[in-house]
Amino acid sequence: GRNLGAIISQYCNRTARLRRRSSRPPLQQLCRAARPSLRQYDLETDPTRATLEEKRRLLVKELLSLSPSQCSHMLLTMPLSLAEKRILRAPVQAPAPLLSPFSSPQGCRGLWYRLLSLLRTAQPWHYALKQIGGRFGSSVLCYFLFLKTLLMLNFFSFFILLAFVVVMQAVYPPASVSPQPFTGLELLTGAGYFTHSLLYYGYYSNVTLNEPCTSSPKGSVCPLAVPLLPYNLPLAYLFSVGVSFLVTCILLVYSVSRSFRESVGSSTGDLAIKVFCAWDFKVIQRRSVKLQCENICTQLKELLVEQRSRSHTQSRCQCLGHCIVVLLAWVLALASVSGCVLAVHYFSEHMHMQQAQGSGRWQQEAILLVLPLVVSLLNALMPHLYNLLAMWEKQDSPVTQVYVAVIRNLTLKTMVLILLCYQWLSRGVTCSTEECWETCVGQDLYRFMVMDFIFTLLDTLFGELIWRLILEKRLKTKQRPEFDIARNVLELIYGQTLTWLGILFAPLLPAVQMLKLLLLFYIKKTSLMRNCQSPSKPWQASRMSTMFITLLCFPSFLGAAAFLSYTIWSVQPSETCGPFRGLETIYKSGKSWVLVLEKSNPNITWFTWFYQHLLENTSLLFFMSVALIAVIYFNIQVVRGRQRVICLLQEQIANEGEDKVFLIQTLHSVYKQRHR
Repeated sequence: GRNLGAIISQYCNRTARLRRRSSRPPLQQLCRAARPSLRQYDLETDPTRATLEEKRRLLVKELLSLSPSQCSHMLLTMPLSLAEKRILRAPVQAPAPLLSPFSSPQGCRGLWYRLLSLLRTAQPWHYALKQIGGRFGSSVLCYFLFLKTLLMLNFFSFFILLAFVVVMQAVYPPASVSPQPFTGLELLTGAGYFTHSLLYYGYYSNVTLNEPCTSSPKGSVCPLAVPLLPYNLPLAYLFSVGVSFLVTCILLVYSVSRSFRESVGSSTGDLAIKVFCAWDFKVIQRRSVKLQCENICTQLKELLVEQRSRSHTQSRCQCLGHCIVVLLAWVLALASVSGCVLAVHYFSEHMHMQQAQGSGRWQQEAILLVLPLVVSLLNALMPHLYNLLAMWEKQDSPVTQVYVAVIRNLTLKTMVLILLCYQWLSRGVTCSTEECWETCVGQDLYRFMVMDFIFTLLDTLFGELIWRLILEKRLKTKQRPEFDIARNVLELIYGQTLTWLGILFAPLLPAVQMLKLLLLFYIKKTSLMRNCQSPSKPWQASRMSTMFITLLCFPSFLGAAAFLSYTIWSVQPSETCGPFRGLETIYKSGKSWVLVLEKSNPNITWFTWFYQHLLENTSLLFFMSVALIAVIYFNIQVVRGRQRVICLLQEQIANEGEDKVFLIQTLHSVYKQRHR
């Protein structure tokens, strides 16, 4: 023990020295004969005789002369009780007179920090995501963060297509076609009233706005005032799709690199950090305090389960038996995938024959819904079979279980989509002769998206709500169904792949996907809060989020980009409708636009050279692809290097701890020998 008055006197003198240091003028402003005045030091006659109240009053006076940050730091470092600090803080934090926030640099900085915190809280679903992470952990939270990322990607694609294609076509509509009456069934089939609308490829025309010369029977007629730059709708259509894919690629690469960066390191030392350093003392609201308590408890459970799974060992016989079971489960999974692909192929051929025979309108639209219904039914039922195989395998780590489920579901969906893409490009779609085959492909993709959304709602209703009611009312148990992360994330990736595949054939498909994602967020959140329980095996999802965004980037986005690239470069478009009618390939529209551009304005021939030598040059595309792959490769290598450095530092810390234990034991033995 030190006396309370001595501590207050010591910090009073320290605060006075800090105030003099901050208020004293610099030496360059003093003349050579100047000396410090004794009146600056506020000398006390006898500070040791001052009472405790006087010392406290002097300390409060000195604290009031400091800046708010220095005052709070000084109060934080004082070795006093919390009750004494509250007594000192009360007069210091008394309400000051109202001043303009721009009257001092500290006020401007505080206003800037308040604006930043306001922007952070104004992010979409800020409190909802915190609530989900606190109750169910990071493993369930990664699904909703992934959904938010997909919503952002679709927003950028939709904005680009809306600004440069959809709005221009809406302002200058083509020749009117007698629209079909709206019956409501179009919301499911995408046909009928929606066929000749801005939703599909066939509605868009191949006109050039501000065209300098118009053809006539007597020859071409050019106005006197030549417009600066004609607006070619086919080229705007093509470039908008390309720019939206380029922006999406940049955002995906950035998300993958950031996710790799955040997943670096190990969780062996995080337990002590969570125990001693996880609490945020700025949280004062009761709801936020409860949410933070739940969040920290869930994170501690995740860390403990992860460490326990690492320490689990098996014998050789157990490992051999487990490997045989895993091999048989994979054989069954791959056989089921092959069976589903063959069933979809033969069923699609049968539906094509039924459509070719002809029937009534209602029967035709019903036939159009059968194939998406079968594919969505397979996508909804097969994950439950894979869950049974996972229960048979009995994986110890929940992360490994999610990895296996993701790979099996992804294999099924990828093979089915490859089969459908082959049928679409080989003109194996059910389509009438009056429509573009591109419009029919867009309608098929729209129906697949709608059916996928309907089956997601049915799975949420029967798989979570009805099952919870059965467990509570019939079986009289408090157990609830768990949120299937792998299946739900794969449904998001599947829906986003359909959107990217159809962005050329249905420019407004990103808007449909955005609406679907918004509804899914609120439906899944409500069902999660009311029907589901926390995972029985909590686990950290730092590396799982990296895997999800990587799967979205490489199999999904890369496959859709390859499909659209082949369509643009090699497939002949429809001859009677669409913006690229009469061309050999969609890519030829660029050359025709360059010829129009040269005729319209000879002063911008540099753009023609830029198009011919840079955009049409395949070597440039090759070098850009190599550069992108090199950036990704070097980023992965940097991440691996950081992981090695972290492992070495952790080994060094462990060795230092062992050295300290050895030295302490040696000292104890020396002291025991001396005592003897």
